[in-house]
Order: sequence, then C-alpha cells, then structure tokens
Amino acid sequence: MAIWVDNDTRLLVQGITGKEGTFHALGCRDYGTKVVAGVTPGKGGESVEGIPVYDSVAEAREATGANATMIFVPPPFAADAIMEAAAAGIELVVCITEGIPVNDMLKVKAFLRDNPDKPARLIGPNCPGIISPGMAKIGIMPGHIHKKGSIGVVSRSGTLTYEAVWQLSNVGLGQSTCVGIGGDPVNGTNFIDVLEQFNADPETEGVIMIGEIGGNAEENAAEWIQANCRKPIVGFIAGRTAPPGRRMGHAGAIISGGKGTAEEKLEAMRAAGIHVSESPASLGETMARALGK
Repeated sequence: MAIWVDNDTRLLVQGITGKEGTFHALGCRDYGTKVVAGVTPGKGGESVEGIPVYDSVAEAREATGANATMIFVPPPFAADAIMEAAAAGIELVVCITEGIPVNDMLKVKAFLRDNPDKPARLIGPNCPGIISPGMAKIGIMPGHIHKKGSIGVVSRSGTLTYEAVWQLSNVGLGQSTCVGIGGDPVNGTNFIDVLEQFNADPETEGVIMIGEIGGNAEENAAEWIQANCRKPIVGFIAGRTAPPGRRMGHAGAIISGGKGTAEEKLEAMRAAGIHVSESPASLGETMARALGK
C-alpha cells in the first residue's frame, strides 16, 4: 500500500506553461499519473499537450476534482502558490521550487497551521517530490528506476533518494512510496511525519531514512523510532566530511555551534537501533540484511 499518492491521485500543475512545468507535467503523465489540469494566471483557456490550463487553483479544482498539486512557480511567488492551493482545498501540495526565502516559508507554515478546516499536506519546498511506484509520481525523479514493493524511502537529499531506490531495485527490493522532504531549513513535512505513515502502513516492511548534516531532524526522528517503530530502519547521513560552519549544498545542511554534525546524528541512529549504512552504495544491501533476505 502507498502513502499520500496512489491511483486515485488527480494532479494539477501550478506553473505548467513554463519550460520546467511543462516538461515535468508531461513526465508525470507519461509515468501514469492522472494530470488533470494546469494553472497559470492569465492563460486560462489554453492547454498544454491536451492538459487544460486555468487561471486559478480554485477554478481548476472545481472543474477537474484535482486533489494534489505540483508547484513550478519562481521563488518570489512560490509561497503564494502554496497558500493558494491550500486555500482551494488541495489535500497534497508538492513544491519543487528551490530558493524560496525563509521568511516566506514561515508565513506559509503559519497559514497552514491557522487554517485547520482545509488541511493540506505540504511536501517541500526544494524537493524532488513523491512517488508510489506503479501508481503515481509527483515530481522530478526518474520513474524508470523505481520498482513496486514494500520498502519506504524518506530523504532530505534528492540525488541520494535516487541512489537509494537504485540500490534497492538492484537487490530485488521494490518501494512502497519514496518521499523527498527537501533540504531547506523550513519545510512542510519532516522525517517523523513520513515515518508515522510508513509505520502504520501494513504493506511497508522496512524504511530507508537519508539525512544530512545540520539541524536536529535526524536526532528527533531517531528518538521517535526508538519509542514507536518496530520495523527495520536503515539510515545514512550525508556530509560526514563537511568542515564546521560551511554550508554544503542544501540551505539546511550547515553545522553551527558544534551541533548537527554527522557524528551526533549517527550516534543517535545507532542508539535507536537503526541499521547505519556507511556508504550510499550499500543502502540496498544493508536493507536486505536488516530484513534477513
């Protein structure tokens, strides 16, 4: 069973008429996702390869029954796009856009918190998206490397998400759902949000969790796993060789005040009983061993 996206997902794409929006909207449709609409203000009535375009998310939702959105809106306008989708009642909002100002994301978090009558799950920003192999994908990940199965994947790194999937598929382990939560310091969905879903899913046998230096999200997740999860978890931390105080890749991947180091995160993982993979190249093998396969 998948989490959050499946055969019933009806996707609209905000920013569909831009180059990236068009390319990835068609990629999702080619994978098998039901892409029912696009949204670009001022271009309502047009279409992109047969996908109707509307001026607003509310209009698109009413016309098509869309229940998920993928956002390819430029950074200065992306926060407004997220809030527009949530206000229109879209249940799942996947924001691919990177470079959104932190202050804008704080406003988004407050908006989502203060509108419980229209609950929206935000994944991202600055993320590759989410895919349930064989059912639907919302994002920029290469669909062909995924294989339907029973391993959940959650990661702060897009590229390492793909590596984990490739390693799993190569050892014959398919995936239930793969979620890239993004590497920004303020995002919509964290490790524990995803782990709770995987833990409750009877068809997810094990989970790969890929973290990075910076912040304390991995330590919090390890504490939750130790208290709540009995499924095998494989963990990996990227950025082990990063010098303190230097940002490495993602905006959230920065060590400050001696906190957020790879060593601290790995220690927390091991203490929680997580099977730590020393290299991304061994993620699949480590998961297979954890499952006794």
